[in-house]
Amino acid sequence: MAETSIEWTDATWNPVAGCTVLTAGCTNCYAMRMAARLEAMGTEKYRGLTRKSGKRAVWTGKIRLDQASLDAPRKWSKPRKVFVNSMSDLFHDDVPIEFITKVWDVMADTPRHTYQILTKRPERMARVLSQQPFRVLQNVWLGTSVEDGRVLSRLDALRAVPAAIRFVSLEPLIGSVAEGNLTGIHWAIVGGESGPRAREMKPEWVDEIEAMCRTTGTAFFFKQWGGKNKKAAGRELNGRTYDEMPALRM
Repeated sequence: MAETSIEWTDATWNPVAGCTVLTAGCTNCYAMRMAARLEAMGTEKYRGLTRKSGKRAVWTGKIRLDQASLDAPRKWSKPRKVFVNSMSDLFHDDVPIEFITKVWDVMADTPRHTYQILTKRPERMARVLSQQPFRVLQNVWLGTSVEDGRVLSRLDALRAVPAAIRFVSLEPLIGSVAEGNLTGIHWAIVGGESGPRAREMKPEWVDEIEAMCRTTGTAFFFKQWGGKNKKAAGRELNGRTYDEMPALRM
């Protein structure tokens, strides 16, 4: 387990490492930078997962399964919200279904924890989780990332996922998603990109999403404005903070 400063969760758990750049939201992925840093520190798990491209580290497309970390949540007695695979994507095409099954078994065996799984590949998520032996777990929230209007189809794919809670991470928000539909989505996290190459997030894009959430009854969580100094930019929207969380559907 790694404690985390991510505002909407308590800890991260990474039984998979490595990924592939997929769409524009991946361009400045913090996990690529972190993986390169961990490799430079001698962490074997991240060896060869990134390469240099100009001054940036980018994914090589290699995936590493970390069998040794699978049992970690069983050892945590205190209930936590756990972000699963902050350094990868559990539903990457190269993660075998057999391994996803092992992750599922751990989550089923530890109902005291709430697991949050985020993917940029909700189509595969829907296909895999519609098969046996997978079942809906009340302590597992399933989500997808949507950075702009070009990938709104991910919301449709997410609606096909059998889940107790479905959520969308609109971060980094680099374009309007006003044409999207949040029906059937229980939680929306919104945030601007941060870091040295952060792209702009316009306030009107955020206001559009909040209005959509009020229409569909989707919980609205505003994470950050982002930018080169995200702490200075803060996370207030229209004079207040928004930390709404979804209510579990039984």
